[in-house]
Amino acid sequence: MTEVNIQNESPAFGMGVKAGTGIAIGYAPIAVTYGLLAKTTGLTMGETLLLSMIVYAGAAQYIALNLLVLGTGAIEIILTTFIVNIRHFLLSASLNEKSRKEDSVIKKMIYAFGITDETFSVAAVKPGELTAGYMYGLNVTAYGSWVLFSGIGHLFGASLPQILQESMSVALYAMFIGLLVPTLKGSWKLVFLAAIAASFNCIFIMGDILSNGWAIVASALLSAFLVELLSTLKEKAGVHHE
Repeated sequence: MTEVNIQNESPAFGMGVKAGTGIAIGYAPIAVTYGLLAKTTGLTMGETLLLSMIVYAGAAQYIALNLLVLGTGAIEIILTTFIVNIRHFLLSASLNEKSRKEDSVIKKMIYAFGITDETFSVAAVKPGELTAGYMYGLNVTAYGSWVLFSGIGHLFGASLPQILQESMSVALYAMFIGLLVPTLKGSWKLVFLAAIAASFNCIFIMGDILSNGWAIVASALLSAFLVELLSTLKEKAGVHHE
């Protein structure tokens, strides 16, 4: 039985590696940028790589860097990144429906760690069931690229003049704007959510009510609750109107 499983998993692993190559290429510039910003933020090479290896989430890592610049505490950073990545519960649950039933829970837990928006997209459209071998190949390729190029970015950042390293912190805000603006097109909920969250954050910080980290956490939770509440009320009003 073991020999059969190994023979079946090897081709599947290769297919996963092939499917993940495009993701690995796409991750390269983003990971290099992260490594560069991590260096200018003050993280060591070890800390930069460890963050990529353990967290392995682009947006969450950029947010963590920004919070570190603001002097935010560890608890606030953990909560903020948790909120940003909470969608991964849904991604994992969705892929579990496509996974091979014979695969053990341990195998699924291992490759669930490597699920990102990109690997989920590739796995979700794959015809047929998902095997552990395929997911291992897919995730290892993407994960390896992210960690490797994070280190390369840090090395590149170390070679920059000190004045350029310090000025690179501005790129964090530019990155957030670049991530936010495209998602706002055609969605009033996202525009409303961003506006409310920004308003709450300004109130909490300017009113000296909460620290920077807790202000971000509270703003995200409150704005999400209000937008969903208003959306639900709007839907109910539409039903009653009909």
